[in-house]
Amino acid sequence: MGIKTFAAIDVGSYEVSMKIFELSKKNGVHEIDYIRHRIDLGTETYNTGHISYERMDELCELLNGYTQIMETYRVDDYKAYGTSAIRETVNTKVVTDQIKLRTGLNVSVLSNSEQRFLDYKSIALKSKYFSNIIDCGTAIIDIGGGSTQVSLFADSKLVCTVNLPLGILKLRSKLNVLQPGHLEYEEILSELIDNEIHNFRKIYLSQINIRNIIVVDDYLSQIALNVAKAKDTVYVTGTEFLELVETLRKMPQEEAAKKFGIQRENAALLMPSAVLVRNFIRVTAAEKLWIPGVSLADGIAYDYAERNKIIVSNHDFTRDIISCANNISARYKGSQSVGEELVAGALAIFDAMKKLHGLNKRERLLLELAARLHDVGCYVSLSAPAESSYSIIMGTEISGISHLERLIIATVVYNAYPKEVNYDDFNETEFNEKVFLTVTKLTAILRVASGMARSPRKKYRSVKAQLREKELVLTVESDSSLTLEKGFFLEQSLLFEEVFGIRPVLREKKGVRF
Repeated sequence: MGIKTFAAIDVGSYEVSMKIFELSKKNGVHEIDYIRHRIDLGTETYNTGHISYERMDELCELLNGYTQIMETYRVDDYKAYGTSAIRETVNTKVVTDQIKLRTGLNVSVLSNSEQRFLDYKSIALKSKYFSNIIDCGTAIIDIGGGSTQVSLFADSKLVCTVNLPLGILKLRSKLNVLQPGHLEYEEILSELIDNEIHNFRKIYLSQINIRNIIVVDDYLSQIALNVAKAKDTVYVTGTEFLELVETLRKMPQEEAAKKFGIQRENAALLMPSAVLVRNFIRVTAAEKLWIPGVSLADGIAYDYAERNKIIVSNHDFTRDIISCANNISARYKGSQSVGEELVAGALAIFDAMKKLHGLNKRERLLLELAARLHDVGCYVSLSAPAESSYSIIMGTEISGISHLERLIIATVVYNAYPKEVNYDDFNETEFNEKVFLTVTKLTAILRVASGMARSPRKKYRSVKAQLREKELVLTVESDSSLTLEKGFFLEQSLLFEEVFGIRPVLREKKGVRF
């Protein structure tokens, strides 16, 4: 395919940046230019819910300049994404439409989990040390203007990812309202941060020993990276970082800006980031702070290159998504035995029905996640598990899953419980016709699978699905009686017959004791 020139544009909370890359199978992802411009979109959004006309003028003028740079580089393709400053406006669609009309750029708005997953992807794909780092307890602290994402790893697996309301612009806005004196500033900032970290520590850190912290942000990490490079490493020790924060704490903003080569207005964002990371180090006693030196633009480029088969990842990101779902299920005491049988049955049906359902690999993953999270609501209410499961799924981020995909999973889980079919329940205001049909098909499949997995006892060793004319024959190999399953199977198969015009048939493998 040769070399492809690609532009990644990040419309962030406090700056708009663009990186130009050369992508090739031979050399992978190679950065050739980095343009960034300070524009405070986030403060307006977080304070008023709107981006003003004047700020829109400034943004569009800036983006028009970026399009000219793209033309100079003869960019073959680009991706432009907005994050929380656009995502949290009350008129997001109006904002993106104005950008399209005035600049010609299509700016897609990332959900929080999508944004953080791209940052994570850039770390995993760019850093050759990543796999070794997450062998032991590791926290990725991804600091944004509106919030901070903390993702925990243990034994090379993603344990959980949690969004905390600790964005540096929001922290700065709170401090501006309080108007603390110079000596009080750091103390009050630390209290604001500790209030959120306290609950996070109780819920998520009790079973994990964090030895490494990986920091993703725009300014602080670059300063720490310079410290690391001075000693020819890609990390600083926890002690070295605490000393760096102490140095920053004593410096006026003008002096910090001059010393570290950043704009004065950006220097105002250093302390919120520094104190946030410092307090996490204190809570976790982390030994090393790794600085990958990546940004969202890197994640956008790596994701584009991977999707277009320009690069091949050695890291299994799908496994991370599934691991995250498994940990959510475990947190809410989901049944592992029923969950595994439900997953096996659902995926067997999905694979056997490929020619009829027309769904893709990504939708197969959504079905698997729905199967793994099917009973989380029982932790809250045994009398209303469907409603509770829906609320838990919608209230819990799953790394790498968009808001719409989470809504699909929650709706499928809600409708998979035995109840009379009501097609109104399959629809949401955010669903178009295609999504509605996807939800309906996945629900029909999960209903049949749940009809086969009713008992908490692990009953069958394997399940095979085979399409034969107007029947889907499901052959279950089991040492136990399937009388209970057969009783639920017929009721749970009605939607499947209606949607696909195929009748599921449950059969027991011959020679198995019942």
